[in-house]
Amino acid sequence: MVNAYSLISAESGKTADVFRKVKTIEGVKKAECVAGPYEIVARIEVDSLEKLTKAVFGDIRGIPGVTNTTTLIVVEL
Repeated sequence: MVNAYSLISAESGKTADVFRKVKTIEGVKKAECVAGPYEIVARIEVDSLEKLTKAVFGDIRGIPGVTNTTTLIVVEL
C-alpha cells in the first residue's frame, strides 16, 4: 500500500471546482480545503507507485484550475 498527501494549489476562483473533482479521483480517501500556501490537501491511498503517479500526474494535475502540486509520500519508520 502506498499512502501520500497531495498539496494542491488552484487558480483564484476555481478552488471549489477543483475540490469537487479531486474528491472523485480513484485513490483519494479524503480531501480538505485549507488556509495557507495551498488550497487543498488530499490523502491518497493506492496499491502501487504507478497508481500514485497516475492519480497525481494524470488525474489531479489534469484538472482545469490546478496550478501546482506537492506530493508527500508516507514512509514507515
